[in-house]
Amino acid sequence: MLGSLLLAGSRSALVRRAVSGFPVTRKVVNRFVAGETTADAVAATRRLAAAGLAVTIDHLGEETRDAASAGETAKAYVALLEALQPYDLGHRAEVSVKLSAVGQALGADGDRIALENARVICEAAQAAGGTVTLDMEDHTTVDSTLGILRDLRADFPATGVAIQAYLFRSEGDCRDLAGEGSRVRLVKGAYAEPASVAHQKKADVDKAYVRALRILMEGRGYPMIATHDDRLIEIAETLAERCGRAQGTYEYQMLYGIRTDKQEALAGAGHTMRVYVPYGDDWYGYFMRRLAERPANIAFFLRSFTSK
Repeated sequence: MLGSLLLAGSRSALVRRAVSGFPVTRKVVNRFVAGETTADAVAATRRLAAAGLAVTIDHLGEETRDAASAGETAKAYVALLEALQPYDLGHRAEVSVKLSAVGQALGADGDRIALENARVICEAAQAAGGTVTLDMEDHTTVDSTLGILRDLRADFPATGVAIQAYLFRSEGDCRDLAGEGSRVRLVKGAYAEPASVAHQKKADVDKAYVRALRILMEGRGYPMIATHDDRLIEIAETLAERCGRAQGTYEYQMLYGIRTDKQEALAGAGHTMRVYVPYGDDWYGYFMRRLAERPANIAFFLRSFTSK
């Protein structure tokens, strides 16, 4: 129930103004968001890379309502990738892109605009020696996102995509995407979806995640296991062993600021551990969804009101 209320709050302008006005909010946001500027994102990326971690960087923003704003978001990604290029981070630094932030929601021309802007970002990523992963949003965007992915992979075959395990359709999508060279980030799902399209109970979501993960591990692609759940990590290791996968043929991903000790432990054990690093001044929706996902995040937020 609380998670649903927070997800609703992520779309409320009134709640946004109230949360943004709290004096302690910045302290909490700084745990989950690397900063507001390109320089902040580059500094966080270099710090994490020096600690043996890989990164994927998200310029925060979604549901862009005009073509000019969509183009500006693409330019922000290009500026970020150009700023990263001198550091030669290669596979350690990629970017994550929400297609709604680059035009997907712009009516009949949305897919075309999003594809054009995504191509610009992919070109910049390629020049920087990195890659792009398309974030997945609510279930109404899945077919569009996968269609744009297919078009991008014709020229940028390393382009990845996120798949949300709680959607009923996701096992089929994972089968379609488990081929040679495919990169799939498997997440549980962060949107409030109706029971007609998605599992509602945590136990059912976890089971769906394992089924999808098995498909990806048995395939010929590159699974990106996005979870903070120790049990799912243990299952992933078991599946990797059964499927004869060595370290480096899959990776783990976790959110910036969450379970940093586990991130360091996985990297120290030789795994590729990629940290999802968000930055930008449009942090509100992302922040509220992180609170909705995990009770521990809510507890951290509440403790900040009394801590010095």
